[in-house]
Amino acid sequence: MNTKYPMSQLARKPHHIERIEVQSFEMNVYLVKVTIAGETGFVTDKKGSPMRFHNSQMVRDLFEHCKVDNAVMTHDSPYDEMIGNPMKASDVTEMPFSMEQPY
Repeated sequence: MNTKYPMSQLARKPHHIERIEVQSFEMNVYLVKVTIAGETGFVTDKKGSPMRFHNSQMVRDLFEHCKVDNAVMTHDSPYDEMIGNPMKASDVTEMPFSMEQPY
């Protein structure tokens, strides 16, 4: 997956986005992967690095003009490892993410 989606291009015009994956990390950091026309990649900043979002509303605001088919939030939790349980193959939790703007 080497596709990159510059935030500046996504913000300019409406896009049909098949999937948005909001990856949640500690300290209020979110990275966003989008799938457009079957190609998946991270939303990037001006330098080409994955863009850091600081809250979920920033994600909704950036994509409010786009048609989004599916949106999820994922979180990779090290909980099992922290309490001494064996590591799992994946501790990623995926849940639906609403793209609806709050009123």
